[in-house]
Amino acid sequence: RCARPPFPPPPVLISGTNMTSQVLTAKHATFLNGRTAPRRLRESTGVTAVSSKTTRHQSSSAASHNNNNDTASLPSKQHRTSRRDALAAMTLAPLLLRADESVAAKIIKASTPEARFAGLRADIVKLMKKDSDFGPTMVRLAWHSSGTYDAMSKTGGSGGGTIRFKEELAHGGNAGLDKAIERLEPVKRKHPDVSWADLIAFVGVVSIQEMGGPKVNFSYGRVDEMDPSTSVTPDGRLPDADKGDGPGKKTRKGLRDVFGRMGFGDREIVALSGAHALGRCHADASGYVGPWTGTPLLFNNSYFVLLRGLKWTPNDAAAKLQYQDPSGQLMMLPSDIALLEDRKFKKYVDEYAKDQGVFFADFVRAFEKLETLGTSGLTPLGVAA
Repeated sequence: RCARPPFPPPPVLISGTNMTSQVLTAKHATFLNGRTAPRRLRESTGVTAVSSKTTRHQSSSAASHNNNNDTASLPSKQHRTSRRDALAAMTLAPLLLRADESVAAKIIKASTPEARFAGLRADIVKLMKKDSDFGPTMVRLAWHSSGTYDAMSKTGGSGGGTIRFKEELAHGGNAGLDKAIERLEPVKRKHPDVSWADLIAFVGVVSIQEMGGPKVNFSYGRVDEMDPSTSVTPDGRLPDADKGDGPGKKTRKGLRDVFGRMGFGDREIVALSGAHALGRCHADASGYVGPWTGTPLLFNNSYFVLLRGLKWTPNDAAAKLQYQDPSGQLMMLPSDIALLEDRKFKKYVDEYAKDQGVFFADFVRAFEKLETLGTSGLTPLGVAA
């Protein structure tokens, strides 16, 4: 004959968390499979963790009930919860705890370098699919970013990402790469925790692999230079396609001087030249025109196969000295022909033309070395990216 006591249903204890006063509302009472809790439970908010306030409320309410106070006020809407709903809330609590732990695990995983670079890789691949020229251009950008290193003065290289500065983009060998930096700016904004230096090096690695080339190991941790006046190296550190004598001695010496300054030998010079399998020359950039191979979007040993296997003659119609194959569709630079006419270079051209596996292995070693010139304290990236 007494009214139902106004104190709330049994509290729900959730161990191992800091949810000591959190109310299980409809927002929290959701099953992992997407189904919601019973409607009556969703509409109630009376299931709470134990608190001193609740204990005091229970004590005063019980005393009122024992004194047969039939006029006790009815429970508020907040506490109008049936025993069945309370039991349902207690059943849901472990599921909610596991859901919270799952979300936390995803947050932790997303904060790892492997996860961040995996997301960056996905964005790079999307750009490659939208623009066929993107991949070859990014390999050139990564190459030129690293190719300024001087082993004697310990200056240049990919460590500071200085190729993004207009002062370095103005260098003759970097003609046209300002557009490449513009293409990367939205990517950099989306991934602010990745430095420009790491981004430029990483996009080269991804492009090579996505175009059929070998996996090149990548290490991160480059720190961007902020002042071009103290970090940009002098113009003239990149190799020239022609030193004025076509594929002659001056051009060959120029190749050895530039690569030797970085610490590379003849075998590495030829291996890195194999990147000419990708892309093409543009008149508005270098003044040369045309692709080296018939598959400019595939990284393979076709550059060496064609260089050695076809007859190359000067193209008199070209604005600058370049060579053409019998079909007139492909071209080679004077520095490419120099690899054939120099006996020490040519033996590696022959080796790579015969065995793509050997070329890939040598290229990986040389390119990894190239991209780490002028850097320190880098961390190898795990397999997730």
